[in-house]
Amino acid sequence: MTTTVVARPDAAPAPQAPPLHQQPDQQPDQQPERRSEQRSDQQAERRRRGRHRRRRVEIQPPRPARPHATGRLVALLPAHDEEVGLPPALRSLAGQTRPPDRVVVIADNCTDRTEDVARELGAEVLTTVGNRHKKAGGLNQALDLLLPTLDDTDLVLVMDADSLLESRFLEVARATLDGSRPLSRRHRKELGGVGGTFQGGPGGGLVGLFQRNEYARYARDVRRLQGKALVLTGTASVFPVRVLREVRAARLAGVLPDRSGAGGVYDTHVLTEDNELSLALMHLGYGIAAPAGCTLETEVMTTWRALAQQRARWKRGALENIVDYGLTRITAPYWGRQAMSALGVLATVLYLATLVWGVVAGITLHPFWLAASLVFALERVVTVRARGWRQQLLAAPLVVEMVYDVFLQLVQAQAMAQSALRRERRW
Repeated sequence: MTTTVVARPDAAPAPQAPPLHQQPDQQPDQQPERRSEQRSDQQAERRRRGRHRRRRVEIQPPRPARPHATGRLVALLPAHDEEVGLPPALRSLAGQTRPPDRVVVIADNCTDRTEDVARELGAEVLTTVGNRHKKAGGLNQALDLLLPTLDDTDLVLVMDADSLLESRFLEVARATLDGSRPLSRRHRKELGGVGGTFQGGPGGGLVGLFQRNEYARYARDVRRLQGKALVLTGTASVFPVRVLREVRAARLAGVLPDRSGAGGVYDTHVLTEDNELSLALMHLGYGIAAPAGCTLETEVMTTWRALAQQRARWKRGALENIVDYGLTRITAPYWGRQAMSALGVLATVLYLATLVWGVVAGITLHPFWLAASLVFALERVVTVRARGWRQQLLAAPLVVEMVYDVFLQLVQAQAMAQSALRRERRW
């Protein structure tokens, strides 16, 4: 039986009161200089308050791991014009060894047959109203309606409408959260959520192939860390309802940053809502994990332009997230990774400049650089072993994948510059 629900529209922003020193009968266009000063004062005040909010972010004590019974599982799939990608995603849910109890497709400003396709395949449909905040806004509208109807023991899967879950994904996620499938000893905190490790889907030509190799290397790193995750990916993650309720309460209480001011589970004014929610959970004392059995397939970007837009959003979003939280024990490693990323951009430029100078000037390269090149090439070959010998052969000539790496480095450098200069964000 299918159900259609219409979400409430986003709450309209409250009107801002005029500055106290502005008289009601003043005509703003008669005093442009004073109006400019007022705007400057307001901007300075917002910046001051923003710094104050960041300073108030406190880390809650770690919560020791303990078993928790789990109840129903509701799958939420935000979808914008996904009539093509939605059917495989829904079939991957139906094919789970422990299927979800409910599947809700969040139809967000769709202009195609997404809603009809969802109903035909037996899913409930929730249609957003007045949503201006894309995925995060749609999820908040759905959670506002659903959380009051769920028990604390229930679980919520948030999954992209173009993701395909491996058949044991939900079984492993449940077992990890209820403690019947404990992780390694390094996971000593109660888990606030379980995410997946994704591999790239087919297509995209050469740029798609590069992404699949990149994702294979990331999955290898997660396995070596025995499920330790840096972020609960938005492609597919499972959360206990009681934890999502706690996140909302913490935002309303000012314990967690909330740039939107709406007090939702997701902060709708960030570029990377999954990364921000991961930071929120860790600051509340929870751990996050990506168990080996929680794997999925996601779409790859099929053009260099689309890839650049995606990675620029990821990079800038991650930077702005840690700025919102400030420097804490939780964010310190993330600040370190961003610093290493910046150094990586510089090192790549110096490395390439050295190679080009050596070739142009006819200078014999120093054995150190030759050895470094061989070690780097070996690393590229070993880390894609899971994808077969053909991909290893492709990775062996360093110059092939270096094109992709340099491209990503340039995109990251641009994103860093835009964030530092506070350029307008577009997504």
